[in-house]
Amino acid sequence: MEKFTLINKDRSRIKVFEPFEDVSKPSPCIDAMMVSYGCVYKRSIKPVMKGSRVETIEAARCI
Repeated sequence: MEKFTLINKDRSRIKVFEPFEDVSKPSPCIDAMMVSYGCVYKRSIKPVMKGSRVETIEAARCI
């Protein structure tokens, strides 16, 4: 999977989805995505990222 970005119609909120790699374990055995989300206050500056979470691919499909 690749990294991709979603922006709402008003261009005020942003979500970034990217593959998550667990470096604490020797072999990557979990299919997971890291979801980062933030707000855009002014169009001329970079978005302010508010937080992130990690979800398995299966859990994300159920939502």
